[in-house]
Amino acid sequence: MTDRKGNCRLQQQQKTIARCADQARAVDYFNVLTGPELLEITEAHLPAHRERLYPPTVALSMFINQVLDADGSCQAAVNRWAAQRMVEGLNPRSIATGGYCRARQRLPLALIKTLACETGRLLCAQSDQGWQWRGRKVKLVDGTGLSMPDTALNQERYPQPASQGEGVGFPHARMVGVTCLSTGAILAAELGTHAGKGQGELGLLRRLEGIFERGDVVLADALYCSYFLLAELHVLGVDVVFAQHGSRHTDFRCGERLGVRDHLVDWTKPARPTWMTAAEYAAVPATLTVREAKVGGRVLVTTLLEPGDVPKNELKAVYAQRWQVELDIRNIKTTLGMDVLRCQTPDMVEKEVWVYLLAYNLIRLLMAQAAWESGLQPREVSFKHSLQLWVEWQRVGYGRHTCESYAALFFLIAQRKVGNRPGRIEPRACKRRPKSSKWLKEPREQARQRMRDHRCVL
Repeated sequence: MTDRKGNCRLQQQQKTIARCADQARAVDYFNVLTGPELLEITEAHLPAHRERLYPPTVALSMFINQVLDADGSCQAAVNRWAAQRMVEGLNPRSIATGGYCRARQRLPLALIKTLACETGRLLCAQSDQGWQWRGRKVKLVDGTGLSMPDTALNQERYPQPASQGEGVGFPHARMVGVTCLSTGAILAAELGTHAGKGQGELGLLRRLEGIFERGDVVLADALYCSYFLLAELHVLGVDVVFAQHGSRHTDFRCGERLGVRDHLVDWTKPARPTWMTAAEYAAVPATLTVREAKVGGRVLVTTLLEPGDVPKNELKAVYAQRWQVELDIRNIKTTLGMDVLRCQTPDMVEKEVWVYLLAYNLIRLLMAQAAWESGLQPREVSFKHSLQLWVEWQRVGYGRHTCESYAALFFLIAQRKVGNRPGRIEPRACKRRPKSSKWLKEPREQARQRMRDHRCVL
């Protein structure tokens, strides 16, 4: 009986996909990238090139597959491409990686970056009305750190933290990203060094122009609860829900009382920060009316001022969704493997980051399509399950799939839903102990020389 119901449901999915084939929202990589919305962007950024073994579209497709695969080496990417050419009856040519590496270097960063941002924007803009909060788009903001190979060029662009000894540390970059709450898509990101003027998370966020639109709601932790950020977003017609910064004292006896531990209060403009010009500072209003409400043991700061429209319990519920950005970062860094980058030069590091973000958005496209077809929320679909299915589906089919097979793929993706674990608390600690290898506390060449001199093991 269960099998019969499953077959009927699969047949219904296939009919739906067949009927909507011309407007399917998620298909093969370059069916997405060369669709009507993105074709113009792709063509505008493609460089002039000769007929090569690795033309730009092939190189980008291989790069995307490379970051999605568990073995992210260039050799594995070239081997897959050679095997695919053999299956298609073509000459596999050489399996040396030099040609592919040079093709990756020729890829314009603007092409990858624009495709990643535009893919996220289209997915967020076309999200189902039922996926939004009170009919409004909610955007999440957070930052994270990235490590990369210890090369001289990487160290020059992204210096290692001062706490690491010279020759034994790794270059470290900071990234701030904006994601869509309803779909999980990355909308924009900015990369900088881990320290220095204007390199903090707020400084990187200020570089992202045009990412917030009138009517949006922004969720972020206490680090972003800045007077100047609130004032800037207020001018744009954007509402916020932030946790109160620890340096600000909240006194519910002041201001206009709205309820228990809930009031309106006027914030006064602080002194001009060093990064702001005098003209910019003068344009900021002298006071700013915000709502402060204590819910769930924390004080929330918001520009949603009317308790009749947004009660305290709804503020608590929507701020609880801020944790989704932590899960998005985990999916990018841990599930996809962007935690430790592979490229040896800063220019290629930046390309690698944006290829990861593009690949992440493409998986989110598949998840949104599967959710839409199955009547689910995209956040209910497992990212890792979708990634595993897509990688295997690509490996066995090499893109020669029918509309019915896409229906089956979306049906399989929608079968695995993430668990509902409200209020989950987990320690940030590892139970499994690391291996007992000694730590390398000096540059590797010095360690080698000492072993040669003393004929001993490290």
